[in-house]
Amino acid sequence: MQPTEIIAVCSSSSKGEKKRNIGRGDFLADAGLRGDAHAGDGHRQVSLLAQESIDKMRGAGLDVGPGDFAENLTTRGVDLVSLPIGSRLRVGSTVVLEITQIGKVCHQRCAIYYQAGDCVMPREGVFAVVRAQGEVAQGDSIEIIPMSA
Repeated sequence: MQPTEIIAVCSSSSKGEKKRNIGRGDFLADAGLRGDAHAGDGHRQVSLLAQESIDKMRGAGLDVGPGDFAENLTTRGVDLVSLPIGSRLRVGSTVVLEITQIGKVCHQRCAIYYQAGDCVMPREGVFAVVRAQGEVAQGDSIEIIPMSA
């Protein structure tokens, strides 16, 4: 079984642009990634995208990597889109994220869409709120917290 881990922690100062890998970041309860343009009190404080999804786009001939889809956390080894809304993930030792949305409507086509005729974020991007805060860094593990009965 492949390990579950964070491949990249990405941030941008403005909405509508690619994010850059900052290696580690502070995730604030009910707010998101400190310093990221998408942080706030909404239901999409943090975005996640699997490296496996990015690899699909690379297979289509695009030169893309972590942050290019404006995701905050690039993951490996977790089937994000199969998680039900309300699922919780422990990232690193203290951060807990709660899944609030899977996929999104893109009101404007991004550069990726125009290059490839497709983009994975509307189908495979996952959004969450921060329930317990702390630091997340590249290489940190991801654990699905069992839903209580």
